[in-house]
Amino acid sequence: MQSWRAIIAGMLLLTTSLADTQAGRKAPSVSVAPIPLSEIAQGKSGTIDIHFRVASGFHINSNTPKSEYLIPTALKLDAPTDIMIGRVSYPDGSDMSFPFAPEEKLNVYSGDFSVGLLVRPLHSVTPGKYVVHGVLKYQACDNAACYPPKRLPVEFEVKVVKAPPQPSHRPNPAQSPHVHG
Repeated sequence: MQSWRAIIAGMLLLTTSLADTQAGRKAPSVSVAPIPLSEIAQGKSGTIDIHFRVASGFHINSNTPKSEYLIPTALKLDAPTDIMIGRVSYPDGSDMSFPFAPEEKLNVYSGDFSVGLLVRPLHSVTPGKYVVHGVLKYQACDNAACYPPKRLPVEFEVKVVKAPPQPSHRPNPAQSPHVHG
């Protein structure tokens, strides 16, 4: 249990992080790469990958941290009506140890990572471009301290195109039951 106390103590060094920010040092951040326009047909599903980068020297907890006391990274999206956001797929984090609790491994993201989304416009959606807004919630830490949780705005466009026509099912013309030779 003592090691978890060390982790929590390390994460609660917010006064140090606030002093660093006030002293002009750059606070840790996560950035999002430009997200290309995705074209998806009405009633069909498509996958969109969103690429993030954690600033050098920092890490953020994965989506599934090993302790309930750690803040998970989570992408929350607000899609327009009739555009459904299905499964959000997070990558596996890396198990790493840090000086504030060297005997414990934390599951974290560092460097580049991607989150995949399953997007499905309903069949009734009018073709056109739609903007999906969201936010990545995370808490960045370095080897000595954790910083206040942050929210990174995320925005991308989905171009809904007309669904391809469904093939018509015509019955075969009546055929003679006799074998033709």
